[in-house]
Amino acid sequence: MPDVRQSRIVLPGGSGQVGAVLARAFHRAGHDVVVLSRTPRPGPWRAVLWDGATPGEWCRELDGCDVVINLAGRSVNCRYTAANRRAIVGSRVRSTRAVGEAIARSVRPPRVWLQMSTATIYAHRLDAPNDEATGVIGGDEPDGPPSWRFSIDVARAWEAALEESVTPRTRRVLLRSAVVMSPDAGGILDTLLRLVRLGLGGAHGDGRQFVSWIHRDDFVEAIRWLIDRADIDGVVNVAAPNPVPNAAFMRALREAAGVRVGLPLSRWMLQAGAALMRTETELLLKSRRVVPGRLLAHGFAFQYPDWRDAARELCREWRRG
Repeated sequence: MPDVRQSRIVLPGGSGQVGAVLARAFHRAGHDVVVLSRTPRPGPWRAVLWDGATPGEWCRELDGCDVVINLAGRSVNCRYTAANRRAIVGSRVRSTRAVGEAIARSVRPPRVWLQMSTATIYAHRLDAPNDEATGVIGGDEPDGPPSWRFSIDVARAWEAALEESVTPRTRRVLLRSAVVMSPDAGGILDTLLRLVRLGLGGAHGDGRQFVSWIHRDDFVEAIRWLIDRADIDGVVNVAAPNPVPNAAFMRALREAAGVRVGLPLSRWMLQAGAALMRTETELLLKSRRVVPGRLLAHGFAFQYPDWRDAARELCREWRRG
């Protein structure tokens, strides 16, 4: 696969964990990286102020750039209060519309726009995996709490904002991404490992729900690969090919961390803990059985297709960090 050399890559909303992963990787590879942020901070790449909602001076960064990867959106790791719901939906829809409008205004628009979405759009299910062609969109599951419908509504609105944008000279890829596993402080892996070290690394609920994930390095390589593949557009599942049940996922994480025992956390314990931590149990209890059908069909090779190997490598780096 040919690499993209000396490209200008703009990351709207790139100040979060996933944005930092991509910015570091592209910067190290010699690209001109620009992060659009509501709170720009000095760093090894340029950071430009934007409001994440309306066109402004930041639009100049997209005119003449090669790649836009829009990651903007308020974190869903919170309680779904009315105010938080409005912020979660609004931040995703408004930012996507603003990026689309900036591209449409550009004299030299980017050749590709990669738009973040979420694998959470698929149904809670145990019976079969969800790929791009046959996957079941969620929202009507008989065994899912009504509160889980919100995440589906968010994902639908997020993706609709991309579809409504008129950018005929720019290829568009919709990234239905699983959780990106990185050893960075404050990420989901960091949180899970701290629970494991406290002896709380057992199964969540009944442990049958599937966990879809992707190793940080495979995520970066998949993004690079999609940038270069001019023949691919539309929805792409960005996930490792082997999702695993939560009980097996946590067991492999305990083994990688060198912890022999993990107390299982029942549903009521998770509900109590989520209330205290100001988050939602959906993040742990919904079955996300997602597979990367299009990546595999087009020949993308994963370095970490299996969770056990990925967990070992990530834990080694987490200890060093």
